[in-house]
Amino acid sequence: MAGSKERTIVAAHRQLEYCIKIAVPQSPPPARGYPVIYALDGDAVFGTFAEAARLQTRKPHGHDPVIIVAIAYPSGEPFDMDRRCYDFTIPADPDKLPPRPNGQQWPEHGGADHFLDFVERELKPELEREYPIDKRRQTIFGHSLGGLLVVYAMLSRPQSFQRYAAGSPSVWWNGHAVLYGLHAFQGWCDQLEEAELPRLLITIGAEELPDMVQDAERLAERLHPLQATGFQAELAKFDGESHVSVLPAAISRVLRFALAPD
Repeated sequence: MAGSKERTIVAAHRQLEYCIKIAVPQSPPPARGYPVIYALDGDAVFGTFAEAARLQTRKPHGHDPVIIVAIAYPSGEPFDMDRRCYDFTIPADPDKLPPRPNGQQWPEHGGADHFLDFVERELKPELEREYPIDKRRQTIFGHSLGGLLVVYAMLSRPQSFQRYAAGSPSVWWNGHAVLYGLHAFQGWCDQLEEAELPRLLITIGAEELPDMVQDAERLAERLHPLQATGFQAELAKFDGESHVSVLPAAISRVLRFALAPD
């Protein structure tokens, strides 16, 4: 896209390559720097995110300008199943994974912590050296297995981002094991002031598989009691949208979620 930049970063772990796509606003940054949205499956969502941000940040009525950072893979595929299955999932018992629609074995999985280490220790510092970034306004968005990664990141690393956006999250992975982190997350919320707590947005298409819709709704329900601590979670369900068609609507909502005032 015009005005966007792309670079390759080789991660320390396994020397894995990532294609980083960056859309930087033409307008100057706010006083504290640009907010940032980190988006997974970059080849699937970067163009939509960048264009939506360009339109929705127009003054005088738009949001603050925002940097979009999309994390993609050298294959250029919208959804590189082998790479994303490793990066976005926690270790799993094979007996707790459903058969794949194509009948093949699941690719290597369980690298979520290595991927999050890459984002936190390698990608973020590189971008912060180059751009004026507001470290207090950082959002991560992922869809499907990427949504699972976002939920896991919030529960296990709640201070890495201020806002977490989980699109159609695959919380079914490994028998819903990601939800085991809820108890520790609640303890963490109990210790902090409301202003220090992250926020969560869950998006889902109303026409997705019934189990996916129910899991999104149940996740929101499980998190509801944490409102007593000041933690905020919201569920956005989009009528008429399926697992892939929901992405543009979800991305538009994520921008508003990420850039709304505290």
